[in-house]
Amino acid sequence: MLRENTNAGMLGQLVRFSAALAANSSELAHLEGMRVRFEKLVNEAQGIAQQQAALVASKQEASKRMQTLLTEGLRSATGLERMLLEFYGLRAEKLAEFGLQPFRGRRRKKEKPEQPEPPPPEVQSHDPAAPEEIQD
Repeated sequence: MLRENTNAGMLGQLVRFSAALAANSSELAHLEGMRVRFEKLVNEAQGIAQQQAALVASKQEASKRMQTLLTEGLRSATGLERMLLEFYGLRAEKLAEFGLQPFRGRRRKKEKPEQPEPPPPEVQSHDPAAPEEIQD
């Protein structure tokens, strides 16, 4: 009997083995008690596998529904925030209770008097054709 590594493969192998035992039950009368017990185990495993598959599908459905609800919720919250801003006004401290930042004005930049920029330092170019002065 080949051994499978996946749950689905193992279950398929067990189902085939159970079917073979049932087909030969007349010859294997001395194993009838074990065969019935084994058949119950296989049937329960098949039921659990079907339940797992249904839960995977329902989990996908639940995930899609959750995403839809979150998107709709965020849109509604944005609309409600705008309505609260309109009702209370931009500067109302009451907005902080709703997690909104009240407008408290912009900070003014410190005005510095304009100072003329100092002229850039003169850069002497080095001309390779000019003779170099050697100092002693």
